Amino acid sequence: MGIIIEGLVGDWWGDINESTQWQDGIFFALCVAYALVSAVALIQLIRIELRVPEYGWTTQKVFHLMNFIVNGVRAIVFGFHKQVFVLHPKVLMLVVLDLPGLLFFSTYTLLVLFWAEIYHQARSLPTDKLRIVYISVNGAIYFIQVCIWIYLWINDNSVVEFIGKIFIAAVSIIAALGFLLYGGRLFFMLRRFPIESKGRRKKLHEVFFFYFTLFTT
Repeated sequence: MGIIIEGLVGDWWGDINESTQWQDGIFFALCVAYALVSAVALIQLIRIELRVPEYGWTTQKVFHLMNFIVNGVRAIVFGFHKQVFVLHPKVLMLVVLDLPGLLFFSTYTLLVLFWAEIYHQARSLPTDKLRIVYISVNGAIYFIQVCIWIYLWINDNSVVEFIGKIFIAAVSIIAALGFLLYGGRLFFMLRRFPIESKGRRKKLHEVFFFYFTLFTT
């Protein structure tokens, strides 16, 4: 029975892997999904701006703007995947494919910074170094990635290209871990507020929303 199921799954996956129609359908479905997430972020940004325009560009507004950009870029990449995969030189294609991952890292580490500041302030801990850490980490990540791109532009090396892919994956995992750490801390801290607190319920819903957004992007 197991052999039969394995054979069916293998045939099904082989059909999808060899079918340009299936691949195009998957890419366009991802394009629509990311476009929807991008649209939600833009709507949130507009709502906040209309509600509190006097506060200028807060961390929350910048986050929604970056979320709009990163998911918009991903939607464009998936929507124009045929053109992306034939870009020359090859490093240009890699830049287009890797850039959303870097923007993803910056976007969600910004949210980690926002929540870390809230958590540290609530615990009467210093917050002056948090922004320095955010800028330093992001600067280092972008510097390393640009060095990889420059090397691949000069010398098209498959090993370095593989290292670049691993680097982008590791960057995304780091962002997710930081998000889980401070998102979880903030969530449990908010649970200590009275159940009838409207602010608490709103923040808890916000935490769940961003958890969902993170793991669907």
